[in-house]
Amino acid sequence: MLKKAYSTTKSVCKVTFSLPIEAAPDAEKVMLVGDFNDWNTQDALVLKKGKNQFETSIELAAGRSYEFRYLIDNKRWENDWEADDYVPSPFAGITNSVLMLDAVAEQSAAPAPKAATPKKVTAPKATEEKVAPTPKTKAVKVVKAAAPAPTAKDDLTKIEGIGPKIAEIFAAKGISTFADLSKAKPAALKTILDEAGSRFKMHDPTTWPAQAKLAATGSWDKLQTMQDELKGGKK
Repeated sequence: MLKKAYSTTKSVCKVTFSLPIEAAPDAEKVMLVGDFNDWNTQDALVLKKGKNQFETSIELAAGRSYEFRYLIDNKRWENDWEADDYVPSPFAGITNSVLMLDAVAEQSAAPAPKAATPKKVTAPKATEEKVAPTPKTKAVKVVKAAAPAPTAKDDLTKIEGIGPKIAEIFAAKGISTFADLSKAKPAALKTILDEAGSRFKMHDPTTWPAQAKLAATGSWDKLQTMQDELKGGKK
């Protein structure tokens, strides 16, 4: 699972990588290896084992993507279960997990001081000259067409278990808001994931409508409490 915290002052993002315990229940050591360390296992970050998952964080440059995998006990590789995407690796039949980071604009410089308003100079009064009145024209009221209302859209990645790629897939199917997702049946969501490709079949959307219902009503504290009890969006 990937959690991203973008900096507000520089073009970087703190990314937290986590792998559920169930992915490596007997593991003694899980390491993070990828583009950011040139796939060097000797210079890999070791994930800390918690109650429900292995976890580590790293600050990466924003505005680009990274390929990575988890190395378990120096003998088995595992992909991230919630990666933004998956791409073929140089080795036949093996894919790498992909982390995608949006570009972040660095904080702009302070605005330039406002120029002083020049004093108003009154021009000398011209000699009044009589001018024949122009014929009055009838005013025509112009009614501007109203601009179309923007399509409502929520950040579905706030639902634990949904990444940017799955959010795009759902949006293409007309599910782009928390309200839309809260009304969807888990079976229907599972069908959409299965149709999207084999790499999405591992996801379990059972809790997603319930999470979305809390988000749609602004019950963020309740949503956080619920997500604390989930593992990658699963019960």
